[in-house]
Amino acid sequence: MGKLIYAPEAKLEIKEAAAYYEGCKEGLGRAFLKELESAIDRLSQSPFRWRKIRGQFRRCLLKRFPYGVIYLVDEDEIFIAAVMHLKRKPGYWKGRIR
Repeated sequence: MGKLIYAPEAKLEIKEAAAYYEGCKEGLGRAFLKELESAIDRLSQSPFRWRKIRGQFRRCLLKRFPYGVIYLVDEDEIFIAAVMHLKRKPGYWKGRIR
């Protein structure tokens, strides 16, 4: 698939989540980032594998952490709109449409 494009807010969510987990236990923030990287690799390889959750947006779940990667597939790129905690208010990221 094409290149990955991150919403600025998604980048901030990644940093905040990693910092939170690292504060909980040393090394847990790195484990979160590794799991996130694995999820993004999976969705890059098979972007249509995960179901649509709102309009054309799809969600790929992390296996170990309660997070989902919200993304949109375009002709030659994948737009990552959010890396959201699954207990957070659903749909808060809808305004991030490019």
